Amino acid sequence: MATLSPIHLSALELQGIELPSWAFGNSGTRFRVWTTAGTPRDVFEKVADAAKVNEFTALAPSVALHIPWDKTDDYAALRGYAEGLGVKLGTINSNTFQDEDYKFGALTHHDDRIRRKAIDHHLECIDIMDATGSRDLKIWLAEGSNYPGQMDMRARQDRLADSLQQIYARLGDDQRLVLEYKFFEPSFYHTDVPDWGTSYAQVAALGEKALVCLDTGHHAPGTNIEFIVMQLLRLGKLGSFDFNSRFYADDDLIVGAADPFQLFRILVEVVRGGGLNNPDVAFMLDQCHNVEDKIPGQIRSVLNVQEMTARALLLDRDALDAAQAANDVLGAQAVFMDAFSTDVRPALAEWRRSRGLPADPMAAYAASGYQQHIAATRTGGTPAGWGS
Repeated sequence: MATLSPIHLSALELQGIELPSWAFGNSGTRFRVWTTAGTPRDVFEKVADAAKVNEFTALAPSVALHIPWDKTDDYAALRGYAEGLGVKLGTINSNTFQDEDYKFGALTHHDDRIRRKAIDHHLECIDIMDATGSRDLKIWLAEGSNYPGQMDMRARQDRLADSLQQIYARLGDDQRLVLEYKFFEPSFYHTDVPDWGTSYAQVAALGEKALVCLDTGHHAPGTNIEFIVMQLLRLGKLGSFDFNSRFYADDDLIVGAADPFQLFRILVEVVRGGGLNNPDVAFMLDQCHNVEDKIPGQIRSVLNVQEMTARALLLDRDALDAAQAANDVLGAQAVFMDAFSTDVRPALAEWRRSRGLPADPMAAYAASGYQQHIAATRTGGTPAGWGS
């Protein structure tokens, strides 16, 4: 069994992974949204479910909101409700991809009226951040074109820069803008923010309070994501992660489900680059549970992140550095694989028990009766957002 030192355990105790409110709503494919018994009927019930994940894991201290999916009449009341359950309201996510006006763009649109509407939506999101105490405004843009010649790509970049500057100017002193990227979808020829370089170029021009969000599902197959993590940490521009797993496209599956080794490699670079428990680098999940129950799906994901973080902390950096300096290819690879192959689950279970947490949070949640309770008492649950 692996032995986790007090230093390792101290680092793990500080780890926090923000949950997305939309992970608790009904979701599905582009063909159908599937219903699940016990689905939250409003944002308060989403927060309650997220708090359950934190109760059983002590790993999920905050909940991200999506506007307008999570609109409410009283954000101060929502903030108080969340804090009463032991969690905080975190990142506010904007939405410029479900309004008819945004068919051909939002922050990049050539029509000043539509672009103004999109900018104003983000200013409204910042107003919500003021009420919820949130630090980060996260922007993902489903904008681009399907055919060569359809759009002026350079003009769209110029309009995006201007739109972001107007939004950035409204941020408070302790607030940040994080710009997500995605190499495809829903556009097929070009996407306005397709990669980390474009996101970096845009946020670097804004200032210190603008950073890049890296979603692990938003890359082409075979992309060396850990290289991007390294580079953004090196540049001081990695603001947040959206952790999930993918087989083919942006699958938004349980973290580590498709490639646990990739998750390990990413977390090795996070530790190496000073990103672990760094307040400037937010960890968040971005998932849609289509066929599995929502709460245990989130529990499984945060536990997978914790497990791979523990393995990354066990990497013998001195031995690895020595092997690398000696150009000992096989020796370096052996050191790396030794850490990845270490079974940390028993040590983590015992550590959780010592902290008054369930040794097996998945089993403890299943035995708690909460899933049966919400299934029996909630009717008319809403989609995560895509089907609304």
